[in-house]
Amino acid sequence: MDTMETSSDEEESRTFVQVLSEKYSPENFPYGQGVMVMPSLPGSPVKDRLYLPCSLVLSGSGINKAGDRSDIAAFCVHVAELDLSQNQLKDWEEICAIVSNIPHLDFLNLSMNPLMGVQLEPCMAEVFSRVRQLVLINTHISWDTVHTLTKHTPELEELFLCLNGFNTVSESQTSCPSLRLLQITDNQLQEWKEVRKFGQIYPSLNTLVLANNSVDCVGDSPETLQRLFPNLRSINLNNSGLSKWTDIERLNFFPKLKEVKVKGIPLLKTYTDQERCSLLLAQLPSVVLLNGSTVSHGDREDAERFFIRHYQDCPKQELPERYHVLVSKYGRLAPLAEVDLSPRSTMVDIRWGEKVEAMSLHLEQTVAELRKHIRALLQLPHHGIRLFYINREMCSVLGPEELKCGTRALHSYRIQDGDEILVVPKVKSRSSSSSGL
Repeated sequence: MDTMETSSDEEESRTFVQVLSEKYSPENFPYGQGVMVMPSLPGSPVKDRLYLPCSLVLSGSGINKAGDRSDIAAFCVHVAELDLSQNQLKDWEEICAIVSNIPHLDFLNLSMNPLMGVQLEPCMAEVFSRVRQLVLINTHISWDTVHTLTKHTPELEELFLCLNGFNTVSESQTSCPSLRLLQITDNQLQEWKEVRKFGQIYPSLNTLVLANNSVDCVGDSPETLQRLFPNLRSINLNNSGLSKWTDIERLNFFPKLKEVKVKGIPLLKTYTDQERCSLLLAQLPSVVLLNGSTVSHGDREDAERFFIRHYQDCPKQELPERYHVLVSKYGRLAPLAEVDLSPRSTMVDIRWGEKVEAMSLHLEQTVAELRKHIRALLQLPHHGIRLFYINREMCSVLGPEELKCGTRALHSYRIQDGDEILVVPKVKSRSSSSSGL
């Protein structure tokens, strides 16, 4: 019975070396790709040469073991990037066995491996010392393990911790001064007191991506934000819980902030797209990239002028501080003039023989539409009329102008009040009458 269980376990085991040799065998790359390597030891499960690129993608391959360490070392000497996402790695010892034998590893993706409740011993973590980009999305890794990794990765620049169910942030005894980018989207962070810990743990943070967390405010005083996030240039708060303009104002206290994303927040739901953009931009004078769009000088001036007009009729006690700053720059502005965009019309006389009818003419319509309207007004036949425009002021000089082009808009003729439209029957030519005989 024990023998059968052991055999079953062995059958289910899928090693890094096996998957590597299968995917990058000469059968799959008959013309070669990347660096050709040869098995170095007699008895190796890899029987032939392999063509390995510098970036290995072995995602979704069922890997749960490392395999022979010497084979990994022999075949992965040139590898710099390794994607092991969506496998079955749940033992840090196996992961460390792979990483420790890839001497130039720079990028490591362990996303969607079942690492919940699996602790990394500090003595094993040193093998990650060369990694600069580490992706741990949807692994449900613990903060203790995250801190163990960052403590032993002195060159780590980018860390991805999305979809791990974090609702708090554990403080670390050791900071990670090399980290520049932290992406921690789609977790369950709600309170600023948790977010502020990132400034203590990662003091050189340049980019913070907090999208799809219900963070309810931007807390702390100006001095505290400047101290905690002295190098932050970009923050993404899309779909967060921000609901007050004071939270937007506090973003100005990050001394180097240049890029902001705040789409989908409760504060902006009642505004139009144009109002959102203008009100945000006017509140953020140092931002050069807002919600992914570059801000021009003209965009900023238009937004600031809109901001003044938006608030200038509010009670004095409700005016934001930014309003007074902008009024000192532009002064109080007159309301924008209302532009009448309704269709233009004019009164003309429609003459048919001795009959004259006054008619309100919509100048946006076409000649064809006018012809149809006149036939209905005068009860004329569907075919056989011609229209002439008479400018009463210039008729002695210009004479009547026939309205021939059915698709031409009437306003292009510059028709004015008191002008005349002459309707005459269309006479068949003599040649057409003869041809009918």
